[in-house]
Amino acid sequence: MKTFNALRRDLLRTGSLGLAGAALPAVSYAASSNKKSGALAAEGIFNVRKYGATGDGKTLDTKAVNSAIEAAAAAGGGVVLFPAGTYLCFSIRLKSNVHLHLLEGSMIEAAASPAPGQKTGYDGGVYDAAEPNPAAGHYEDYGHRHWHNSLIWGEDIHDFSITGAGLIFGKGLSFGGTWAPRGNYPMYNPKQPGVGNKAIALKNCHNVLLRDFSILKGGHFGLLLTGVDNVTIDNLTIDTDRDGMDIDCCQNVRVTNCTVNSPWDDGICPKSSYALGYRRPSKYFTISNCWVTGEFQLGTVLDGTFKKFPEGVRIPHNGRIKCGTESNGGFINFTITGCVIDGSLGYALETVDGAHLEDITISNTTMRNIYTGALFLRLGARLRGPAATTKVGVLRRVLISNLNCYNASGRQASILSGIPGHTIDDVKLDNIYIETAGGGTAEMAQRQIPEMAHGYPEPGNFGPTPSSAFFMRHMRNVEMSHVEIANGVADARPAFYLEDVNRVDFFAITAPRNNGDAFALHNVKDLRIGWSRAAADATLSSVESKTL
Repeated sequence: MKTFNALRRDLLRTGSLGLAGAALPAVSYAASSNKKSGALAAEGIFNVRKYGATGDGKTLDTKAVNSAIEAAAAAGGGVVLFPAGTYLCFSIRLKSNVHLHLLEGSMIEAAASPAPGQKTGYDGGVYDAAEPNPAAGHYEDYGHRHWHNSLIWGEDIHDFSITGAGLIFGKGLSFGGTWAPRGNYPMYNPKQPGVGNKAIALKNCHNVLLRDFSILKGGHFGLLLTGVDNVTIDNLTIDTDRDGMDIDCCQNVRVTNCTVNSPWDDGICPKSSYALGYRRPSKYFTISNCWVTGEFQLGTVLDGTFKKFPEGVRIPHNGRIKCGTESNGGFINFTITGCVIDGSLGYALETVDGAHLEDITISNTTMRNIYTGALFLRLGARLRGPAATTKVGVLRRVLISNLNCYNASGRQASILSGIPGHTIDDVKLDNIYIETAGGGTAEMAQRQIPEMAHGYPEPGNFGPTPSSAFFMRHMRNVEMSHVEIANGVADARPAFYLEDVNRVDFFAITAPRNNGDAFALHNVKDLRIGWSRAAADATLSSVESKTL
């Protein structure tokens, strides 16, 4: 019998389990004895049907599924197999060296949580209790500091996987908020005992593979990974009504080839919270070849119908890639490349709770129908953390290149803003085309935006900006080259607004000269403009207030 690690190597190398040269669905499930577990298995395969699972979508299969996982763990590792069928479950508890494989046609469905005021959910069952976490300090939302109250969870385990073409349907999960229910799903209180509010939650784990399956309606989080290292997340489709995936305080992470539709919250969201009870940076991330969107009705990306919301329906259209808002530990050494962003908000890089956000490279992005500016870089002073040790962080060394954005917000520019006394440093942008919807007014061009240094970092809170393309404030060492700005309709605002910016270069810039000017400068030092259609060549050592 192959060991778990051998099976895992086969899976990573070939995408199949390599069982005697046969494809997995053709494996014989004839029983053979397993002395360690007293269970029935064949060549390291632990079929949940052999442990009593019905897969009929009506009978609770939680006990059978957990029994199969425990048997595989007791045997030293193995593959827990889900044949076609619907497996109605409460909390499934993962183990080290155990691989869950969902065959085509299989679905793990979250059973109904207890309704408000009730003690049990479907057929008298409940989700595991939200474990105590006094170390967290309540510096983050409730959903971020508990993991056991989930459909599938694992803590302090290693070398495990979830793969296959099956579906995880969080039908009975709370989406973690107090808003009106989504569609026909009932309202659940996420803090009520027995309620589940995450599809998959992992804490303090390492060597993890999540590949090929889909998540529909994932609760507060489709994936919540906290303190998890050496992670591969590949070819997932997540169609949900809150966050697609939150990857918190994790290191050495690869997110590739994923599709996330999350109209009401963020799509792919690295965080660095205080949920572990100490500051731990998220670092060594690659996010590549993903599509994120907030444009489509729940479930219609999964079923391929791609139905947009009717006109007049108020939807936040979040759906973006965002670092933050929880930002205690840091975001260090990130590469984001080859992504498509459509019908959502733009990229967001946020540090407001003391984190160092540094050494970030974003390249080769196509955006379309963006409800804010294409970019949001925010250094702030919310400082949600231990008061004695939480100081304003840093945001520096960010390179963004080869970005093509069509139909960005006509109300709001890309916002790159530090706060007084704390600048965003060393930002380079090149080979960028942004076409905004336009339509900004002369009144908007005169608007003064408050600092909001201690507020929640969200571009919408800034309101309309006095520029159409870029609003830059409290920055040092900025370079923009080969950047073109266009407006869908005429816009009365300048393309660029700079305030308290020191050492800034503009090279080969094309932008509309709205009302004769492309640049509004306020308290700007050491500015150079060259070889640009937007304004004549200029070298200015200091500008108090001027337009160009």
